[in-house]
Amino acid sequence: MPTGDGQIIIKRSVIESVLSYAKACHPREGILLLRGKTKKDAIEVYKVVIPPLSVRGGSFSSFPAHMLPLDLSIVGTAHTHPSGTLEPSVEDLNNFYGRIMIIAAFPYISESNIIVIDRRGIALNYKVVGEKRIGDA
Repeated sequence: MPTGDGQIIIKRSVIESVLSYAKACHPREGILLLRGKTKKDAIEVYKVVIPPLSVRGGSFSSFPAHMLPLDLSIVGTAHTHPSGTLEPSVEDLNNFYGRIMIIAAFPYISESNIIVIDRRGIALNYKVVGEKRIGDA
């Protein structure tokens, strides 16, 4: 995925949902699936979904990927770091699912507590927008 020229667009409702879910799960980690679409070199995230059979713990969160139905609208995951660090762990990178990952770190107050990374752990630029979708008039 291009990190310089590509565009990542995240709806404000997704950011709010991730932060709200993180607060509800704290002090355990939580995990969400990111639903969106890709168009050329752009990724748009417009919804979050709680993965079926997800597990949350003090320093981990997971879901059985083999239990997910085929859903091409899943573009990545979001999970929380109750420790407050925005750095991805080795486990985060080894269990990367999709094209992007959002990490939300304690205290989950605002967008400044969020980072978007690619599968190599490199921070990506992103833009938060209202509710309009790519390709809508």
